Amino acid sequence: MNQTTSPPEDATPPSEATRLGDLYSWQSLLFVLLVVGGLAIGLVYIFGITWNGERLLEGQYYWLFIGLFVAAAFIALPARRGQNKVPFYDLIAAAVALGISVFFSTHAWDMVQSGWNHIPMGTVMWLLMLEVARRSGGLPFLLVVVLLGLYPLIADRLPGLLMGIPYDFDRMIEAHIFRAEGMMGITTKIVAEIILGFLVFAGVLIATGGGAFFIDLANAGFGRYRGGPAKVSVVASAFFGSLSGSIFSNIAGTGSITIPTMKKVGYPAHYAGAIEACASTGGVLMPPVMGAIAFVMAITIGVDYATVMVAAIIPSLLFYFGLLLQVDAYAARTGLKGVPREQLPSAREVLKRGWPFISVLVFLIWGLLYMRWEYYAPWYACVLMVALSFLQKETRMTPRRLYQTLRQIGILVTQTAAIILPIAFVVSALTITGVTGALTSGLVSLGGGNIFLIIFFGVLACFVMGMAGLAIVAYIFLAVTLAPAIIDVGGLNTIAVHFFIVYYAMLSVITPPVGAAAFLAATIAGGKPMQTSFTAMRLGVVIYFVPLFFLFQPALVLQGDLTPLIYVLPSIIVGIMLISGGLEGYLLGAGRVRPWLRFPLIAAGFAFSFPGLMTTIIGGLASAALAALVWNDNRRQAQTA
Repeated sequence: MNQTTSPPEDATPPSEATRLGDLYSWQSLLFVLLVVGGLAIGLVYIFGITWNGERLLEGQYYWLFIGLFVAAAFIALPARRGQNKVPFYDLIAAAVALGISVFFSTHAWDMVQSGWNHIPMGTVMWLLMLEVARRSGGLPFLLVVVLLGLYPLIADRLPGLLMGIPYDFDRMIEAHIFRAEGMMGITTKIVAEIILGFLVFAGVLIATGGGAFFIDLANAGFGRYRGGPAKVSVVASAFFGSLSGSIFSNIAGTGSITIPTMKKVGYPAHYAGAIEACASTGGVLMPPVMGAIAFVMAITIGVDYATVMVAAIIPSLLFYFGLLLQVDAYAARTGLKGVPREQLPSAREVLKRGWPFISVLVFLIWGLLYMRWEYYAPWYACVLMVALSFLQKETRMTPRRLYQTLRQIGILVTQTAAIILPIAFVVSALTITGVTGALTSGLVSLGGGNIFLIIFFGVLACFVMGMAGLAIVAYIFLAVTLAPAIIDVGGLNTIAVHFFIVYYAMLSVITPPVGAAAFLAATIAGGKPMQTSFTAMRLGVVIYFVPLFFLFQPALVLQGDLTPLIYVLPSIIVGIMLISGGLEGYLLGAGRVRPWLRFPLIAAGFAFSFPGLMTTIIGGLASAALAALVWNDNRRQAQTA
């Protein structure tokens, strides 16, 4: 009998750890009320709804949004692990955050016109935001926000490139809390305007069974092939992640189904967790939606989101191609089979049941690319999704499901806001001290004007900041320091440079010693976290070297002259096949790879992939010889068997 993974109506979609308790607990009810208030005020501002002929000012909206969702964070996010109840001091903190924010919103016009501020209340708000940063990102995130945020106090006492314009504490708080350099600037704009609609859309998608649909669709297409459940995990996470834009929701939502299935057919726990971690990470850079970093990049570069979305197509497809090749090679080498056809859902039945999700996906792409609605598109897609949900009993937006959806949306928005809003202090500190320009010129000097050395130092910076679990912080910091240096010295394409930084910043979630995505997947899989993280590094190898390729060949991000794609893209595809074969010990079309041939195969594949004439020729000749050697070796073994 065909099986599907459709959830029952009362199923609560898995999400990151919160302490909201049962669906109708008092803390859950309070949380949903705050969320409804935040979404309502967001709709009023984003769609320009007037009251007595007047619109909300930007500052008024930002402070109301901050107050409602910071209060929600103190309700939902526990102060320490294992804390299941909301203590009285968190209720007080939530009330204080909301009260101060409402008070500030009433003075939004004065902030703009006359530089109004209230340092004592601003200091309290700063401390509350630091606590929210700790709860959402852990101690490493808090340390970075605090240390970089306090940098203006000692900017004139640091040597060389780190010296900047000093600020006393009051002026620092004024910049961090009340000015466009800080919380009234880009970070709040990203959450409260640009990605809010996409987070709402992700919540609606999860609540109406979108995750289950994409898993069923992937099962119908790939489940019966060797290592089928792993391929299902890759494809389903790519689909779902591209729409939800959340790595951790993706792992929790699809991984809770795909990881046990992978283990059932023979994948080790650490390998199953690593596959899901890589697949979910790639989804954040997979069009059409992607994640928050893509929106930050669009604003930073000064292009529309459609340009960023189109540029991401080829790199993301190459990443998933490499991941699929590796899971296939592992299955071939270890003899893992797929799931029997009779245990898989029918593709026809899945499409018949899930056509609303496909319709919404097509509508969203049309709205983003053709209509250029940008951050209005997901709101319209939400309306369409809710309307289509009434056509099927399984997805119908009943009052219970509506409440559940609001809670899910609230979790996504609250956790995203809790991570991104405190970054305002880092941005403010770097901006007001003027240190960004000094760091840019310093990188150029340190590299001696050599573009390759500058790129090398940039990669190191991405790794150091990224491994602390701070992908967005790493990108924002390097976008204003490293990117100008690379562009000025190398004369490289702006979008290619920023994508290069984004990809290396994103490595944080699968790279030890932190590897938050790999650790979460390991928890679900029951594997060792560090082993899972190192395995994820190997499986996600494409994301480690492809950024270097499109940095020197912008046609790969669909910039400039696209003619080189005719010969560059095939060489990269073949190179990825060789690298995957070397890493997993099985070359597609040739068979098993002996241990002593694996590293030469990886090296030849990398050389063949690199967009340079001499490296491609040398790598191509070496690759052809090695592939022939592997094929001949397997043929001899087959004849003697």
